[in-house]
Amino acid sequence: MSSDLVLTKHARWSGARGPLVLAILDGVGIGAGDEADAVKLARTPTLDRLWAPGVRTQLRAHGTAVGLPSDDDMGNSEVGHNALGAGVVHVQGAALVGRAIASGALFEGATWRELIERCRRHRSGLHFIGLLSDGNVHSHVDHLEALLAGAVRAGVERVYAHVLLDGRDVPPHSALTYLERLEAFLAGLRSGGVEARIASGGGRMQVTMDRYEADWRIVERGWQAHVLGLGRRFPSARVAVETLRAESPGIIDQDLPPFVIGDPDADAGAGAPVAPIRDGDAVVLFNFRGDRAIELSRAFDDDEFDKFDRVRRPDVIYAGMMEYDGDLHIPRRYLVSPPQIERTMGEMLARTGVPQLAISETQKYGHVTYFWNGNKSGMFDDATETYVEIPSDRVPFEQRPWMKAAEITDRLIAELRGGRHRLARVNYANGDMVGHTGNFDAAVVAVEAVDLQLARLVRVVDELGGVLVVTADHGNADEMYQRKKDGSIERDRHSGVPVAKTSHTLNPVPLTIHDPARGDRYEIDPARADGAGIASVTATCLELLGFQAPAEFAQSLVRFR
Repeated sequence: MSSDLVLTKHARWSGARGPLVLAILDGVGIGAGDEADAVKLARTPTLDRLWAPGVRTQLRAHGTAVGLPSDDDMGNSEVGHNALGAGVVHVQGAALVGRAIASGALFEGATWRELIERCRRHRSGLHFIGLLSDGNVHSHVDHLEALLAGAVRAGVERVYAHVLLDGRDVPPHSALTYLERLEAFLAGLRSGGVEARIASGGGRMQVTMDRYEADWRIVERGWQAHVLGLGRRFPSARVAVETLRAESPGIIDQDLPPFVIGDPDADAGAGAPVAPIRDGDAVVLFNFRGDRAIELSRAFDDDEFDKFDRVRRPDVIYAGMMEYDGDLHIPRRYLVSPPQIERTMGEMLARTGVPQLAISETQKYGHVTYFWNGNKSGMFDDATETYVEIPSDRVPFEQRPWMKAAEITDRLIAELRGGRHRLARVNYANGDMVGHTGNFDAAVVAVEAVDLQLARLVRVVDELGGVLVVTADHGNADEMYQRKKDGSIERDRHSGVPVAKTSHTLNPVPLTIHDPARGDRYEIDPARADGAGIASVTATCLELLGFQAPAEFAQSLVRFR
């Protein structure tokens, strides 16, 4: 075992008698406190008690603080949990892809050349599947356009886009804006004699982008539309969106059902699908984030596959924008190498022999395991690690905003009372998953549901002589309405009703430490906390456990007296 993976004891602190519990309130940031702030307007007596007065501060969870290109980029669960688990800020997918495109390295890579050669040799289609927006969380439309243009420059004669509509990391009814931009771009390519079209699509929560095997039917719907060309046909993506919106008033982009683009020359676009994926083609999943890309990658790559009936598995070269799982090496081919995240908190604790628990419901289970461990599946040490997944409901989150918070806490309390774990990390998904629906009232209930569970958790941590650290990976429920440039809330011109916001925020997140036995033995260091990001939570937790944090970690926020 490498000695640099084994933690050393802290010189001045031996740790609490009981376990340290790190509770991540996903999507619960510190907002403006006005009518857009569901966190502030929720009844949260436990959070209020933990926050004032106490060992507390605010942390940055967006932009450069979590490895994103600029401070205009909102944080997200991937980079947030990478930072929390690693204790170090790594340059993340969006920036890595942008650099590879700008430098030309992507187009010089072996995988890209293989894709191009396949299409040129067979005069076949190069298909791009991914999220169509500039949210910069899973993908960016700039990247798609660069790939399309690069393929045409290299001599590919047929390029197709299979578009997943966002409405989650961008405004909830913004799909037509991105479709108009893409259609104009494709028209420019067609003017040069290239066949360039949108071939299929659908909302991201209904089509293709499932994660953590929560609902393989989502991937199956995507396979049927993208690969088989099966589904309701329309003459264009615009007509598809307008028709589906008219049939389900109020539906937001992420929930739109799948659609297939038929021959535009046929009556009402009901002719043959313009571009199902066929033998000899090549396929790129242009999302750079891994969690919602793994399952489609498996559907293309796995020889043995039993998640749904693929009907046919075309003979194609398939590549992801990045390698989405560094342990399982999913997919087999990729265009840009992901960040190499080593020496994570979880691995060091495992190599030091410290028993630890990771627990959440399905929707965030991979956040406290896969992302936490540096985009790696599996455990570092079966003997000391316990991973618990509570199955999520398969219903719209606004219908059950309490989600599985109570069931998570039930199991967490049982595990803590078992006396095995020195560290337990838990993610409560409610603030984020319900925040993404744009339903303000449901978001309030979601935050209140988490607060109820924190009250239970506080009592057990106190009973066991432990420490509770509460933070978040990014904001969401703290800003449920869109804002204008001047910061005021945007309202519908006709009704005056605030315009819903479904994306993450740029707001800071809380960090508070509950330790009844603390006395005056340690405190938050104001100088360290000033401008700190969530990566500092890692070293903070290690020190509270009684270990010296590695020198390369973002500095601990506590100062021992």
